[in-house]
Amino acid sequence: MSFGSTAKQVIGTVAPLLGTALGGPFGGLAGTLLAKALGTSDPKAQEAAIVSTDPQVLLQLRQAENELKQHMDDNKITEEQLHFADTANARAMQISTHDSTPRYLAYFVTIGFFATLGYLIVYGKPTTGGDVMLVMVGALGTAWASIIQFFYGSSAGSAAKTDVINKIAATK
Repeated sequence: MSFGSTAKQVIGTVAPLLGTALGGPFGGLAGTLLAKALGTSDPKAQEAAIVSTDPQVLLQLRQAENELKQHMDDNKITEEQLHFADTANARAMQISTHDSTPRYLAYFVTIGFFATLGYLIVYGKPTTGGDVMLVMVGALGTAWASIIQFFYGSSAGSAAKTDVINKIAATK
């Protein structure tokens, strides 16, 4: 589902789980629930309804999110699994398409993060624009952590794998 930034922001605020599901492997289910809640499957009509911020539409978004949560509970799917599946899909797409964009973005963010950090260490916070630099370091640091997670996995994923291995070992 391809919504504009305003519609994505509204969904992310009102129904964050639904927003996550729309962009991941449960996009089909989330899209169906969204269409049911809004009474239309036309993406342009859905987006217009979402950005209208009509209280009734916001309530419908929450209802769609509640239906998604119920479906996840019924099928023993956790929010963590949604995030893992989303990352796995992104990795699989990058591998299958051999797209170099993620690699170049990783290089630029890494260079930008450490260059900005190095500047602040050597020269300190500038008197003009210093606060902007601190915000930039925070944003680049967050992006860099996401890049590391994308390319090398996360500690949460490692913990989940360890739990599975321990359960398998215990059954033998």
